[in-house]
Amino acid sequence: MAYQYKKLRGRIIEVFDSQGEFAKKIGLSETSVSNKMTGKTGFDQTDMVQWCEALGIPIEKAGEYFFA
Repeated sequence: MAYQYKKLRGRIIEVFDSQGEFAKKIGLSETSVSNKMTGKTGFDQTDMVQWCEALGIPIEKAGEYFFA
């Protein structure tokens, strides 16, 4: 099943202006973030919690961003 990360991508741009700036904030390369966003690599629970914290997403709303 392929997930759509449009809402997540929009939140990244809204908060950090670019995927590259977001990657710096969470300590990943832009390539790693891109691979997760395109489904080449997956998200684990630690990733989801870290991303939610960085993006100001309440954890109870994570599903709206990661499982759409």
